[in-house]
Amino acid sequence: MNWGLFRLAVAGSRSAYGRLTGIAGGVAVGVCLLSLLWGGANGLQARDDRGAWLRETGHPSVSDSIDASGVAAPIPLTQETVLMRSNGLEIFRDQLIERRDFAAFPSTTVSIPGIGSPPEFGSYYASPALQRLIESTPRDQLGDRFGEFAGVINDAALPGPDSLVVITGASEAELRKSGNASLVSDFTSNPYGGSAASYTTVLLVGAIAVFFPVLLLISIVTDLGAAQRRERFATLRLIGASPGTVSRIAAVEIAIPSLIGAAIGLALAVMLTPAAAEIPINGTRMFDADLHTGWPANVAVVAVVVVASALVAAIRTARADVGPLGVTRVVHEKKPTIWRTVPMVMGLAFMTLAVVLIRVLNFRLPWLESPLLVVGFMLVLAGIVVIGPWLTRMVSRMGQRQARSAAAIVAASRIQKTPAATFRSVSGLVIAVFVVSVFAGASSILESTESPQPRPGLMQPTSLHATVGSGETQVGVGKAALAAKELPGILSATIGYGSAVLSDRGAGPELYFRASEARALGFEDIPAAETVAVDSAFLYFWTAQPLALTAAPDGILEGLVPVVMVVDTDGTPEAMDRARTALSRSGVTATPASSPSDFHLQSSKRLIQGLAVLAYLGMFVAVAIAGLSLAVGTASAILDRQRVLGLMRLMGMPASVLRRIIAREAAVPLLSVLLLSIGLGFLTAWLMVTAINDAYQLSWPEPGYFIALALSLLLALSAVIATFGLIRRTTSVTATRFE
Repeated sequence: MNWGLFRLAVAGSRSAYGRLTGIAGGVAVGVCLLSLLWGGANGLQARDDRGAWLRETGHPSVSDSIDASGVAAPIPLTQETVLMRSNGLEIFRDQLIERRDFAAFPSTTVSIPGIGSPPEFGSYYASPALQRLIESTPRDQLGDRFGEFAGVINDAALPGPDSLVVITGASEAELRKSGNASLVSDFTSNPYGGSAASYTTVLLVGAIAVFFPVLLLISIVTDLGAAQRRERFATLRLIGASPGTVSRIAAVEIAIPSLIGAAIGLALAVMLTPAAAEIPINGTRMFDADLHTGWPANVAVVAVVVVASALVAAIRTARADVGPLGVTRVVHEKKPTIWRTVPMVMGLAFMTLAVVLIRVLNFRLPWLESPLLVVGFMLVLAGIVVIGPWLTRMVSRMGQRQARSAAAIVAASRIQKTPAATFRSVSGLVIAVFVVSVFAGASSILESTESPQPRPGLMQPTSLHATVGSGETQVGVGKAALAAKELPGILSATIGYGSAVLSDRGAGPELYFRASEARALGFEDIPAAETVAVDSAFLYFWTAQPLALTAAPDGILEGLVPVVMVVDTDGTPEAMDRARTALSRSGVTATPASSPSDFHLQSSKRLIQGLAVLAYLGMFVAVAIAGLSLAVGTASAILDRQRVLGLMRLMGMPASVLRRIIAREAAVPLLSVLLLSIGLGFLTAWLMVTAINDAYQLSWPEPGYFIALALSLLLALSAVIATFGLIRRTTSVTATRFE
């Protein structure tokens, strides 16, 4: 490397220093975002790994054989096992509490994550966030559910600092009569269970969707001021530098600011990590340590960015064929053809094939489904960039025929000759709109389920129910119901009966209630009988069609056992949680109380809820990067044509006409592909959602999507307007004379 030639090519003018500063700044922003996104992916994985033990379901606590009385024989508890209540989801207000109840021998060898030995009977360990919540809430609404506080759960067993987890000590008899206890000898380390493939696929698609605009930004900023650079390289060729020397200088010229920018980006990422950790995802923040990528990853990011930037600069310079008199071979862009649609069509075909295999043919091949979706998504994403120049040229040809002003003619002519370079300026924004549409479409499935409304024949939204454990008598359950009715905000407490507790194999399909209490359950058409019956689907929150009561034989309750308790409240959060606590501490219920309003907190929706948060974070990142990319791309286009635009000014063309030219060159490619990006975004979201779960339905996007679109267009307008000052400075008479 001849450093004298390098200094001559790189340094010596304010514009050169400004160009290098712009490259370093753009790379810094890109590397900072890459590092933060990488850290976020690591954080999600670490969080899921720590909370994997909560997915443990254990082994059956009863044998498959049934004795003469029709009761399954219990499997004895040993020192190598603990008894755990499997269904442990407590609700407080609109928050989900992970509850695990354990019974064990004092000498058990099983270690409970986060606390070690199981808690003693009547005591509990809580996560720090839950303990703060318990201490700030009246005990009859929350704290009385768990017993006496014994200590906090270690962070190593908590997904995040806001996780609400409680581990309680219970008796073996209490857990066995609940009917949903299991034996546990060890805890799983698989955080995703059977949905691992879907989870991984969605995360991969999200990572690609967010990383792609960042890589696009880095690509755009490293091409900043390409025309000026080619002219300096022509000077080097004039004084004897070989083409190889010029290419090496171009590589080093880009590598140095890229290295500086990458180092600054990593420093920014370290500074912003605590703020990023404060963003709640799926109801909890992350620990700061989860977001650290580690030095090997940081070095890899810097190395890849610097090496890739240098190689691209060297290749571009070599292909430009810079000679002693300048660029000897004018770089005419190849005319884009319809073949540019191939990647997009292939991507859609791959994703459609995955949907057909999974949902139409019911042919499950996990090793094929995820690659089809991920590769298909990548092809569609890349296809938008590939097809952009072709669409831009098609639209500009139509616009050229209708052009009636100098600005329109000049802009259309330039787009005709350089459709790829013109589209490159807006490609970031086009990709952002596509990514935003995908995220908005995927997250709209949360809106597809409406909140339950009070209807006769269905469980009322203000009511809660809890199943009764085996062995409980009508007298004992009746006392618990009377105690519950005495509490403020509790309107009624109704007992349902059946042939056996609902967790037993002998449980029948019907529930029986006293007819005098049926109106408190929300029924209007009540048969004239002492006892009424209704299908047990009445308890399910997914039951949508009202159920009818039927008359039951008189005296039938005497041969039945209590199986469920339904508590109706005034609907206030305090009364609802007071009812939950009363049922939990009554000692007669087998499951935590739940209401139809709790359905949105159930586990089947939690993955989508968490991803929806990521979706909106991705929308913010994509739109912000796109605005920056458009500003850099437009500024780069002005600098590249500084001489041409300056000569046009000298010929008498007003600066306002130049501004309109620049605005048209940004607007034509953007509007050409904008509708396509929106349509493809929602089509891709539908294919992804359908492939993962055909029970989900896309709905109309929420207002945040339209705000994101409006923000994108506003950023585009702002980015173009921000370059207007550059037009006046670079095309002044003085600047053109020096050129």
